[in-house]
Amino acid sequence: MKHRATAAVTVLLAAAALTACSSSDSSDDKPAAPPYKITHQDDSGNQRRVQVEVTSAKDLRAVFDDVAGGLKDDAGWFVEINCATGGTAKVDNRLANGKKAVGSVGAAATGLDDGKTEYEAQQGRKCPA
Repeated sequence: MKHRATAAVTVLLAAAALTACSSSDSSDDKPAAPPYKITHQDDSGNQRRVQVEVTSAKDLRAVFDDVAGGLKDDAGWFVEINCATGGTAKVDNRLANGKKAVGSVGAAATGLDDGKTEYEAQQGRKCPA
């Protein structure tokens, strides 16, 4: 009987461990960023621009989140997400804009609190086929 109780406790502990592991991975609920290409990124200044090209307007928030996650230098970061097609030499095909504040310099440059982001998709825009 003692062996059965020990086995039952072991099974319950294993199940609890699995549940704890799966519930702690809530960040996996976000969609993975589709392929994108950073075509320009400033490397100095208080306000820095990052230009990103995508081939589809799908999951742009995931693209922004992925790009913003890699911005670590103290600055105000301004992210422009453009379609890789449909733009001209003078006018790009803008799909979304975002900004991120890193440090007090970034907060002053963007008007956001340190570490915060802001994202806005351009409604109705899509990449030409």
